[in-house]
Amino acid sequence: MSESTSSRKPADDDDAGERVSDQVIRLDSQREQRRGNPPVVEDDALEAPVAPEPATLEAPSAQPKPAAVIIAPPAPAKPRRGLTRPILFALLPVALVAGGYYYVIGGQVMTTDNAYIQAQSLGVSTDVSGTVDEIDVHDNQAVKKGDVLFRLRPASFETALGGAEAQLGTVRNQVLTLQASYQQSLASIDQAEADIPYYESAFQRQQDLLKTSTASKATFDGAQHDLVAARRKVTVAKAQAQAMLAQLGGDASQPVEKNPFYLQAQSAVDDAQRNLDDSVVKAPFDGVVTNVDALQVGKYLPASQPAFSLVSSTDIWIAAEPKETELTYVRPGQKATISIDGYPGEVWHGTVGSISPASSSSFSLLPAQNTSGNWVKVVQRIPMRVTIDDPQGKPPLRGGMSAVVSIDTGHARGLPDFVTELLERFGQKS
Repeated sequence: MSESTSSRKPADDDDAGERVSDQVIRLDSQREQRRGNPPVVEDDALEAPVAPEPATLEAPSAQPKPAAVIIAPPAPAKPRRGLTRPILFALLPVALVAGGYYYVIGGQVMTTDNAYIQAQSLGVSTDVSGTVDEIDVHDNQAVKKGDVLFRLRPASFETALGGAEAQLGTVRNQVLTLQASYQQSLASIDQAEADIPYYESAFQRQQDLLKTSTASKATFDGAQHDLVAARRKVTVAKAQAQAMLAQLGGDASQPVEKNPFYLQAQSAVDDAQRNLDDSVVKAPFDGVVTNVDALQVGKYLPASQPAFSLVSSTDIWIAAEPKETELTYVRPGQKATISIDGYPGEVWHGTVGSISPASSSSFSLLPAQNTSGNWVKVVQRIPMRVTIDDPQGKPPLRGGMSAVVSIDTGHARGLPDFVTELLERFGQKS
C-alpha cells in the first residue's frame, strides 16, 4: 500500500506542474497580446496546450516528464517623468497674469479699415466760350501749377481788347478836354467880373446926367442894360465851370487815371484782357490730368463747361468712416498710422483733422425714419478726415485707394466694470 502511494505521488506532481505551466503560458500570452508583443517561449511551449488528463496510477518505473521552461520577456522600463508638465503648470499663472496686464493697458489704438484716399479734383474749364485751338497735355500727365493745359482761338478776344483800348484813349482825350474847358470857364468868369466895374460906373454917370436932364432916357436905359448883362455873364460862366468840375470828379487837378470816365473805360480794357488771358487755360495746382481725350482741337467749348479733369497730387487726405462705438475716445489732433492695401509694408503718419458733426446717413436723400414701425437699430458711421503728414519720399497715393487707419487715443481699456465695482465695494467696506 505504501509503495503504490509513493508511486502515484510523482505522477500527481508532474500533472500539477504541467497545469501550472499551461496557465502561466496563457496569462503571458494574454499580456503580450494586450501590449501588442508576441510572447517569447521555447518551441515546446508554442505547442497547443493539452487539457489535463485525469490522474492515473503509473508503474514505479515510469520517469517523470520534464516541465516546460518559460522565458518571460523583460519588463518594460518605466518612462522617466520629464519637466514639461511642471514647467507648463508653472507658466500657466504667469501667462494669465501677463494676458490680464496687457488686456488692462491695451485698447488705446482704434483701428478701422473703412478708409479711402481722397484727393482734390476739379473739372478744368474756363468762363469764356471759344473754339479749342491747341491742347498742350496728354492723358495721365503730371503737371505743375501754372502749366498750360489748352488754348482757345484768340482772334475774337484780341479784337475785343483792341476796341476797349481804343475807347480808353477816347475817354482820356475827353477828360483832358474837360480839364481845358474848365480852365477856360474860370478865365471867362474873371473876364466877366472885370467888366462889371466899368458898366457900373457908366450906369452911375448916366443916372447922374438924367437927374440934371443932360442925358436922354435912352442912353440911361442902355447903360443899365449893359450892367445887368455883365452881371449875368459872370453867373453863366460860374455855372459852366461848376458843370465841368462835376464831370472832372469834383477835382480839376486830379490825374486823368483817377477820373470816373477813365476808370470805366479802363475796366472794359481789363475785362477784355481777362477774357484773352482766360483763353489760355492753366493748371491751378499740381496734379495729374485725366480724360484729356474728351477734348479735341476744333471743338467749340461753352463757358464753364469742364474740358477734362485734374486730380491733385499734393492735397491728399484719408476719408474714414468708423463706427460710432469706435469714436468714444477719438479727438481731432490725435496721431495716426496709415497703411495702404496697394503698398504692403509701407507706413504713413497722419493726424486726425476733423470729425463730422453728423453721420453719413443724416445727409442721405431718404434719411432713416425712426418713428416707422419697421425701424431697426443700426450702428451708424461717422465721417472723419485724417491728414497725411509725410507724403514725401513715399509711393504715389491715388484717390480711391483702400487704407487702414490706426489712431492712438491714449485711453487704456482698464479693468472690467464688474472688477471695478467689486474693488469699490471692498474699499467702502474697509
